[in-house]
Amino acid sequence: MKRITIAIDGHSSCGKSTMAKDLARTIGYIYIDSGAMYRCCTLYALRHGLIDAHGRINETELERRINTLQVGFAYDAGRNISLCTLNGDTVEGLIRTMEVSAHVSPIAALPFVRRAMTAQQQAMGREGGIVMDGRDIGTAVFPNAELKVFVTASDEIRAQRRYDELRAKGEECDFDSVLANLRERDRIDSTRAVAPLRRADDALILDNSHLTIEEQKQWLLDRYAERIAD
Repeated sequence: MKRITIAIDGHSSCGKSTMAKDLARTIGYIYIDSGAMYRCCTLYALRHGLIDAHGRINETELERRINTLQVGFAYDAGRNISLCTLNGDTVEGLIRTMEVSAHVSPIAALPFVRRAMTAQQQAMGREGGIVMDGRDIGTAVFPNAELKVFVTASDEIRAQRRYDELRAKGEECDFDSVLANLRERDRIDSTRAVAPLRRADDALILDNSHLTIEEQKQWLLDRYAERIAD
């Protein structure tokens, strides 16, 4: 059976990562969370004082260091999940905080950051048999992917999902702040100069505002079956 490349793009907090991970496990593919890679860059910048109290980025220094950032994914057999690593250290939990979320879009909009992470992503997926989710996978990273999906949902539903996720982790937050952060991330992602968030012309649209996890899983499996049968 041929092994294809599956690109899943869409707005933040649409559940892209959850559905991509589940699809990869089900069909025996490698899962790569491209958004986590930009979060790693953001975490690095925060840790090294490259983002000041006003959110200003020391772009010159970050660009000087960008090729020293190696992002990877370590498989945790006990939990059957992949954990994001930054220069060999597992940082999965650290990159999911509101602090990182508040700064990730400006970091991800920097052309030199996108070039560096795109190169790493393309190297990971060179042999096919992968599911990768993000903002520009079907347009910039893998424009020739055999299956492209663009995921969306209403702002309020996405914000509620993110709010519930953060509260479940014990992080203090309020719904209005989460909604405002989500809308600002959408604005930055959609208007950045390099590889902006947009639906590829040949991407299938999946609005999961009112779908159950099982319904969207079956939808993806059906689309995958159609592609490998071509």
